Amino acid sequence: MVEQQIERAKQHFGELIREQLERIERMKVQSDFTDFKTKEKIIIGVAGGDGIGPFITAEAQRVLEFLLADDVKTGRVVIKVIDGLTIEKRAACGKAIPDDVLAELKTCDVILKGPTTTPREGDQWPNIESANVAMRRELDLFANVRPVSVPEKNIDWVFYRENTEGAYAIGSKGIHVNEDLAIDFTVTTQEGSDRIIKAAFDYAEKSGKNKVTVVTKANVIKTTDGKFLDAAKAIAKNYPTVEMDDWYIDIMTAKLVDEKRRSQFKVMVLPNLYGDILTDEAAEFQGGVGTAGSANIGKRYSMFEAIHGSAPRMVDEGRGHYADPCSIIRAVGMLLEHIGYKNKADQLQKALDICGLYEKKLVLTGRATGATGAEYANYVMETLSNVDLDAVYARYQ
Repeated sequence: MVEQQIERAKQHFGELIREQLERIERMKVQSDFTDFKTKEKIIIGVAGGDGIGPFITAEAQRVLEFLLADDVKTGRVVIKVIDGLTIEKRAACGKAIPDDVLAELKTCDVILKGPTTTPREGDQWPNIESANVAMRRELDLFANVRPVSVPEKNIDWVFYRENTEGAYAIGSKGIHVNEDLAIDFTVTTQEGSDRIIKAAFDYAEKSGKNKVTVVTKANVIKTTDGKFLDAAKAIAKNYPTVEMDDWYIDIMTAKLVDEKRRSQFKVMVLPNLYGDILTDEAAEFQGGVGTAGSANIGKRYSMFEAIHGSAPRMVDEGRGHYADPCSIIRAVGMLLEHIGYKNKADQLQKALDICGLYEKKLVLTGRATGATGAEYANYVMETLSNVDLDAVYARYQ
């Protein structure tokens, strides 16, 4: 019996290795990043997701259309609504992303995506893979970029989280060897490590931040985390103007709350699981995960989203229209910068800071005690239209 279990596990492991080796070969022949300056038409897909996703994404879409109104009118920018990325449809077809939805996503250049529900044991839904994990894999969105800025606390961080490997790469493909033993897998490749680390160093050099912190647990997880850290050390040699240091994930979570130390961090690059944990912690300094946007960058496609979940309870309780759209509206700003509209992205960032941090004429509570998402989006657009953003913003700096 034991030998049969071992053979079954070996066969399963062999199939996973074959999949990853094939993926490495695809990475090796990838083209360069899309140059949006030369594109005659940019197609932006908007996928609302489920739970509060459709509520907040609708408000973000309104802000996006408001800022790009001229180019939408001329046809240079096309905004394409993609339905079907709901838990109900995903559960019905037994896939993280239904085939027709994936095909629609692949017709777009960039995607604005609302939160999606990932089933867990005990839920009413079948145990399908996370739509986020599947989308990152299917569109090869290898760089998850999450900025966190709190000027009054001297915090100005940008996280580069590897998005397609680590513990999440084949997180739905672990194996129960028998009733006593379950094994999951973590994946680190040379190609995957090199491209995310290079992206972080490129950003640090071009932005003037000039420091990259590599976060691993390479002292214990010596093979996979060790490969990631070794890749960073090799790449750092090509960036003489960028300082590099490295920290272990456990102490790094502590140092982010260390007032003396945290201001020294600038750009952080880290494997998938650690990035997921650390960026949620970091977002708390900015007001919580509801305030932070996220970019998922690949060479052909990119996707922008809120970093929080779908909060189905809010919808069940009839409070979906009170959900805070700030996180996904910040993601709109990242999307705008990515496709070449940096000035509009900067304006939106200032308007969000004025509305959410400085003036606070409307407050979001998630309930009838505060503003609706639509009211807040209106507040942001009114601020963009009627306020001298630079003058107001400068008063608080």
